[in-house]
Amino acid sequence: MGNWLNKEPPPPVVLVPPLFDFPPLAARTRMLESSYNLLFGKLALKCLFDDYFEEARRFSARIMLKPIDDPHVDLIATVSGPLDHKPEEKIVGNALFRWQSDVDDPHTFMDLFVSNSDPVLQIRSCLYSPKLGIGAFGIFPALMKKRISTEDYGVMGLRYGSERLSFGATLMPFAVKDELPKCAWLISKMGRLTVGVQYEPQYGGKEDVKLKNLTNWSCAVGYGVGSGSPLSPSFNFGLELAKSSQFIASFYQHVVVQRRVKNPFEENEIVGITNYIDFGFELQTRVDDAKISNHTPESSFQVAASWQANKNFLLKGKLGPLSSTVSLAFKSWWKPSFTFNISATRDRTTGKTQYGFGLRVENLREASYQRADPNFVMLTPSKEHLAEGRIWKIGERPMLQSDINAGNFEDFPRELRPMRKIL
Repeated sequence: MGNWLNKEPPPPVVLVPPLFDFPPLAARTRMLESSYNLLFGKLALKCLFDDYFEEARRFSARIMLKPIDDPHVDLIATVSGPLDHKPEEKIVGNALFRWQSDVDDPHTFMDLFVSNSDPVLQIRSCLYSPKLGIGAFGIFPALMKKRISTEDYGVMGLRYGSERLSFGATLMPFAVKDELPKCAWLISKMGRLTVGVQYEPQYGGKEDVKLKNLTNWSCAVGYGVGSGSPLSPSFNFGLELAKSSQFIASFYQHVVVQRRVKNPFEENEIVGITNYIDFGFELQTRVDDAKISNHTPESSFQVAASWQANKNFLLKGKLGPLSSTVSLAFKSWWKPSFTFNISATRDRTTGKTQYGFGLRVENLREASYQRADPNFVMLTPSKEHLAEGRIWKIGERPMLQSDINAGNFEDFPRELRPMRKIL
């Protein structure tokens, strides 16, 4: 009876919500892409600039499901079209059925893509050995309404990837000799510095002429800090000279912060919550002497930022030379989860504001709403931790948990681990 009356109050804890979308869906098929097109912060910037930004006067709906009895397979179905349907504007529908060899390793898989537009049926497959670092992949359009280029008959590729080096090439098996290869890349990482070069033959006649033509070459250098996990802050800065004609400078930063919780629906021991803030900038400038039309500016830029306040709300905005867009997304973490987002786009050339809507249903990525010691940004998200040291203090910089600093993510859910360290 005395122990019941003298029961100590519960210790203060901090809520650590899951990210809306981690890992990104594009990471599941990154072995089909050139590493040059994904590194240097390009994948993170693409998600920041594109996700939850619906086109003006358009809607999209996506269903992403996998059966409970077999987690190795899943299905993604998408429907998109104009809000005010016109005869000349078509509603596009497609579906992707995927088989994955290892639930925790997305690099060996096969999928079937069906659509009411080209390609009608497409087969993609990838086989990768983490021990050897060697992979092979292929993309084969089985059914198409019209085949125009040799690429429409299929693309194959070989690659090697480790923590420090990545190289590979893609080719078209039905192409003529002068069209080989389709793409080749070489990337090396030295500490926090990443350098890479990519060869895409598009200009010139014979192969030796294409090799000497600088417009077929692109090079980039990037500086990055961070583990790649959403629980750890990250920083990426990149410079690229694309096809000797376009200079691209980009910057991306992911910030993990804590703020006080003043929510009457939470318990008294909840003293703080972790928030995620992302910011990105990209500047493109032409450096060649090619004549540019009146509709194509010599340079362009785009800036975007996002703030995830808790597990349910995400606010994003981006600004470009011709328009600006704001998007608000709400997510319910049921099983499956439901996400609704609305975008408002302001076109500065016409002065009009138009809206777009999106709906997603998903059970591919599982995440949980955790509680942690308020002295830390994140602890091992598998149990409730007690706060025996300092309590929450405004203005005092929180400490990082040692496992995150050491790069030890083995006990973390796979959705919160960094992507496998393969360039």
